[in-house]
Amino acid sequence: MNYVSTRDKSKVFKFKDVFLKGLADDGGLFVPEVEFKFNDEQLNSLKGLDYNQLAKEIISPFVDDFINDDDLTKIIGKSYSSFRKNNVIDLIKVEDRFILELFHGPTLAFKDVAMQLLGNFYEYYLEKNDDKINIVVATSGDTGAAAIEAIKGKKNLNIFVLHPHNRISSVQRKIMTTVKDNNVFNIAINGNFDDCQNLVKSMFEDRNFSKSINMSGVNSINWARIIAQSVYYFYSYFLIEDKTKPINFSVPTGNFGDVYAGYLAKKMGLPINKLVVATNQNDILHRAISEGKYVSEKVSETLSPSMDIQIASNFERLIYDLNNKDDQITGNIMKSIKKNGSYIIDKFTLKKINSDFLSASLNENEILKTISKVYSKNNLILDPHTAIGFAAFEKVKLDGNNIVLATAHPSKFPDAINKAIKMNAELPKELQYVLSEKENYDIIENNLESIKKHITERVK
Repeated sequence: MNYVSTRDKSKVFKFKDVFLKGLADDGGLFVPEVEFKFNDEQLNSLKGLDYNQLAKEIISPFVDDFINDDDLTKIIGKSYSSFRKNNVIDLIKVEDRFILELFHGPTLAFKDVAMQLLGNFYEYYLEKNDDKINIVVATSGDTGAAAIEAIKGKKNLNIFVLHPHNRISSVQRKIMTTVKDNNVFNIAINGNFDDCQNLVKSMFEDRNFSKSINMSGVNSINWARIIAQSVYYFYSYFLIEDKTKPINFSVPTGNFGDVYAGYLAKKMGLPINKLVVATNQNDILHRAISEGKYVSEKVSETLSPSMDIQIASNFERLIYDLNNKDDQITGNIMKSIKKNGSYIIDKFTLKKINSDFLSASLNENEILKTISKVYSKNNLILDPHTAIGFAAFEKVKLDGNNIVLATAHPSKFPDAINKAIKMNAELPKELQYVLSEKENYDIIENNLESIKKHITERVK
């Protein structure tokens, strides 16, 4: 399979380039040159596979130039061996909907599902090539921990994680900053997540710098993560017994990566009806999908910090699709967004979006009420992000099998849980040590040159 950039289709890339680069040199995102789709017979053949087998069948067409089938099978098995569920995820019935628990990996977040695979892809590549790679990643809370867990201790790999100082939960931070491996570097930026993300993008776009440190990225823009995340949409679909009703997914999302993985699954032939984009009061995606106003506003600090984002990077892939895969139009729109902080979507394009996507937004009070209500009725604690996904189905009325993606374990957000139900959601025993461990991170101003200098010194 060949890949191109959303901003320049004249150059063709292989999966190795896409995976290692993360972001194209022109600032665009990588997408397949030609879309892959299962026919009905192939889709039927996927029924009854366990999670690892299904992952291999779905991922294989996208990485065929990078790894052979036997090695892919081994890497998938290795990647998911540390999960607390035999089949990686769990689907439970709660009231009139299903909850897809994606937090049974080592850092208690859905990011583990893709990140464990990426870490082993890097190791596989480096074992076959005499190379060293420096991963630089921005996190709004969960990505950094999952990336560190996947990369720590691996040879010829360093990881630099930028997080917004004092804007993620204490547990999210401690899972990252208590790691002792000497290839792990945590950086707290005086700013918000968008500032962290812009710094990382600027480093990628500085070709001299990115090549000098052999820079790679594992943010949600990395196509390998999108593919890996699409697997659990297929798996949960096959777990639903009544296929006569339409299947809808509510996806708590800030950067549009997880919900784009569902959109990819739909394009690959999975009969998904609607994907509900569920956001907090930092609701640029809700405004874009419901009103056509992709307009950046000031980021508010909330109880759901992984969504405290205004510019959703993966939305560019949807813009590319909506404009008939026209790289020039996509590039011009992205330039306008960067310059003006806005993109007004015309009614025709908005209608196309709403054929696949609907959206809902919750304020802080609604999130707390949802956590409290679900706990009192079901004795189940939802983290604030999952609560947003759960309540989104009450704002967007859809008939059918409604599946909520549970993106994180509630123990990662003790302040929100305590505020909602006056309880502490305990960390699993194997992670409780982080609460008392010494933390290690550097606090740096929101300044590109300072960050580059800090990274370069540690690479050398």
